[in-house]
Order: sequence, then C-alpha cells, then structure tokens
Amino acid sequence: MLPETMTCVEISTPGAPEVLKPVTRPLPSPKAGEVLIKVAAAGINRPDVLQRAGAYPAPPGASDLPGLEVAGTIAALGEGAASPALGSRVCALAPGGGYAEYCTVDARHCLPIPAGYDMIRAAALPETFFTVWHNVVERGQLKAGERFLVHGGAGGIGTTAIQLAKALGATVFATANGEAKGKACRDLGADFAIDYSTADFVEVIKAETKGKGVDVILDMVGGDYIARNIKSLAADGRLVSIAFLRGSSAEINLMPVMLKRLTLTGSTLRPQSNDAKARMARGLAETVWPLLDKGAIAPLIHAVFPLAEAAKAHALMESNAHMGKIVLQV
Repeated sequence: MLPETMTCVEISTPGAPEVLKPVTRPLPSPKAGEVLIKVAAAGINRPDVLQRAGAYPAPPGASDLPGLEVAGTIAALGEGAASPALGSRVCALAPGGGYAEYCTVDARHCLPIPAGYDMIRAAALPETFFTVWHNVVERGQLKAGERFLVHGGAGGIGTTAIQLAKALGATVFATANGEAKGKACRDLGADFAIDYSTADFVEVIKAETKGKGVDVILDMVGGDYIARNIKSLAADGRLVSIAFLRGSSAEINLMPVMLKRLTLTGSTLRPQSNDAKARMARGLAETVWPLLDKGAIAPLIHAVFPLAEAAKAHALMESNAHMGKIVLQV
C-alpha cells in the first residue's frame, strides 16, 4: 500500500539556499507511460540552484519541486508502462520533483543500477551522464584519437566528462582551480590539468598541442571564455556550451570560425522532448552502462546530506569547494 502523502523539499520563494523547506505534499500519481519511484537518493545539480534562485523555472507539466536525478525502487506503474517492473531498482532522469520521497518519471528515462552500486552512487549518475553523453558524444561527436577540453573539470559534469572522454580514447585537458582539484582531474584520467588561477589555458593548449588546438570543448563558463575557446579549437573543432556562469554575451571575432570551419553549438537538457531523452538513455545503456558495471568509470561523490538539509547541500555547491557530486539521502 502506498501512502497518501510524502515528505519533500520545496522552494518556498525564490532566493538563497535557506528558502528550501521540508514540507508534506500528496503523493504524485504516474501518468500514462510513467513510473512512480520510491526515492532513496537524489543528486544535486546546478539547474536546481538556478531554479531555487528563480532563474530556471520548471517546464510546463513538470513538478515545481527541484531535483533532476533520483535512484530508488519502482513503486507503481502508469498506464502502458510495463518496464521497468514493479520493485526494480533504478536510477532515472527526472523533469523535476527529485527532492522527495516519491517521484514520477518517464519509464524510458530509467536505467538499471550498475553492478555493485548503492543508491547514493546511482543517484549521482543520470543528470551528469545524460548531459555529457548528449553534448560530448551526440553534439560534439568526440572520437578516439581527438583532443578534448572540459572546463570545471572537478565538478559533477567535469569529472564525468573526463572519464567518458578518456574511455572513448581522447586526450583530455581539464581546467580547475588549484592543485587539489587539478590532482583530482588527473586521478580521473585527465592528461593535462590546467590551474586557471595561475595559467592561461589558451597558452597551455597551444604549447601542448604544438599549435594545433583541441577538437572538442565542453564549456559551462561562457563570457570571456567564449573567444578564448575559439582560439583553442583545432580546424573543424566543435565548441559545445551547456551553461554560462560568466554570462551568455561576448564580443568575438567570427573570422576563425570560418577559416577553421568551427562548429559552435550547445544545449540544455531539461526542456528536450521525452523522446530525445529516451534516445539518450538507449545510447547510455548500450555504451556507458557496461563501463560502469565493470568499474572502468565511476561517479566521484563529494558529500551526502539528508533530504531535510538540502539547503546545506546547495550552499556547498554554491561555494564551489566540492569535487564531484553532492547527493541527498532520502
């Protein structure tokens, strides 16, 4: 028997981390094609922070609760959702609603818990792996033998991107702040960790590639990094933007884009269609989940907080002191 209500964390009003408040709400019901997950753990991501601040509203039809990735057990099936079966242990990409004891998701966005994983490690997978897969593999078209740069290499996206790019056979560059974060990047497989507080990544890449540049850049910084990224790209290079921590506006010279035949692209994950996310899930299941099962790649967990302390988890993320993922235990 399912309960009628659940504990969850809502955004009481847009603002600082303290606006995240534990409340009681009615249990959500899965719609056609959806499943209800009894949540054991939920990952924290930058879009949650933006939503809490009032800068990233939930898309139409999605829960207003934050939380884009969960791990738990299938508790109920919506009409037409035959798989995963009741009782299955899954992790899933959610459109929202993850900071709760129960969450509804499209059944096609569920993936099995990798071999040997507990719920906390599994909850650290979906949002970052969907994002990296779509932007580095699908949009960036990274191939074995190419050179790859990720900014913010010690964060959740960065630590995932380093490992996946290395597993795909790329030479990996990562920027990070300070030697400790640089070491974390190297430990995960980065060939070059660039301390952006003391070195110019443009000059380092120019020197290490003998002026050729890198083939793919995954950027969440924006601002003045945009022009510097263009300088760092090789001929036929691809710049993929997924966030703009320094702003989305920049003055750039487009001549190198034409002369080097560059591709400037980007995406956000949450507004994409359920069919698109289902396609990504299939790609992950075929290519990435076997790597997780055998331990070739794994999420880096920095800290775990109880659900009721979501505000502390957000404060940690905003401090940028973390390396890897922050997870809520439900």
